[in-house]
Amino acid sequence: MDRFYTEDQKALRDTARRFAQAEILPRAATIDRDDRFDRSLYKGMADLGLFGICLREGAGGAVLDAVAACIAMEELARCSGAVANAFAIPVEAVLFFDQHGTETHKALIPQILSGEIIPATAVSEPDHGSDVAGIRTTAVRDGNGWLLDGTKAWVTLGGVADRIMVFARTGTEAGHRAISCLLVDGRLPGIARGKNEELLGMHGLEDCQITFAGVRLPADSLMGPENQAFKMAMSNFNFSRLMMASMALGMAQAAFEDATAYAKDRKQFGQPIIGFQAVQFMLADMAMKHVSNALQIHGGNGYSRDYRIERLFRDVRLAQIYEGTNQIQRLIIARQVEKEAA
Repeated sequence: MDRFYTEDQKALRDTARRFAQAEILPRAATIDRDDRFDRSLYKGMADLGLFGICLREGAGGAVLDAVAACIAMEELARCSGAVANAFAIPVEAVLFFDQHGTETHKALIPQILSGEIIPATAVSEPDHGSDVAGIRTTAVRDGNGWLLDGTKAWVTLGGVADRIMVFARTGTEAGHRAISCLLVDGRLPGIARGKNEELLGMHGLEDCQITFAGVRLPADSLMGPENQAFKMAMSNFNFSRLMMASMALGMAQAAFEDATAYAKDRKQFGQPIIGFQAVQFMLADMAMKHVSNALQIHGGNGYSRDYRIERLFRDVRLAQIYEGTNQIQRLIIARQVEKEAA
């Protein structure tokens, strides 16, 4: 792949890989077992300047592109999907702040880049996941500010977030035409954070439900034009879906590497199992896809937490749900095909 990368992209890849191998991989199993957010790793990524990969220079960024962000994402995910997931949140947040925030909001960007402020995005609700246009959380004008009420679910880093970008209904029209985004200080009265969700995988992200009960917000909380945040969210999804695909690729690469190494080392009937045609077929398939095949090659050991593949198998499953389920993505692709064929 080196011939396809620029020198800046190669340098970024090498930096992310060294950090992931030296710092993330030794702690990945502990993060998964304890299901606790690792602030020191988060700060370590910030100190490397990773959060500003795609941000313009004037805002303190590295002025690289989405490809560079995906390269870093893949390298981090090879060692921990959860840590890679945590990396994506501030990368996307600083872009959102820079594109849609007021000067007050933009003033927070340096603190996000340094890891001092942890951001989170609250879109999904208990009854509305992929259906963003159906959200019920409301923000109504109240004097010189806003009054926020509602419940958000599956908020990644929600348990530790200092600032939360909340998507809420601010108008009377149904559907997507009355949705706005407001920046909420996580310390305000009326905010209640639920327990850390007990998930199948992706442990250590302090994923939780957040309830806003009569939370009073200042007038300048609005990010972007009022009632037009649905388009902002969809635009952000276009980037975040690339990041999640790269995260899945990184975990798949790790699974392939582990399976190949295990097949070379594991012996049955007097020879390494990599010499058996059935295993060779699975490895050949895995050169394109299939973390599940990597677990299968490990046999019974693949079902044990002593091996990384068990964690990869659980973590990567989220890639079929996160930022829109497989079914939603197919619908989007089908609509695009129809549009281009018209």
